[in-house]
Amino acid sequence: MEKLKSMKITLVRSLIGTKKKHRVIIQGMGLRKINHAVFLPDLPSTRGMINKTAYLLKVEE
Repeated sequence: MEKLKSMKITLVRSLIGTKKKHRVIIQGMGLRKINHAVFLPDLPSTRGMINKTAYLLKVEE
């Protein structure tokens, strides 16, 4: 079985004033506070969440 590539995703902007749907997506990724980072697998579902909320995030591969 192949090992999945991982991405480091960091929340860099506040969720105040964002759409409710975007706040739910950020919560689903496991991000809580500004500058909080998580490692998620490079999957199409993760890419979709990143594309929706790209203005709030910094992504490193």
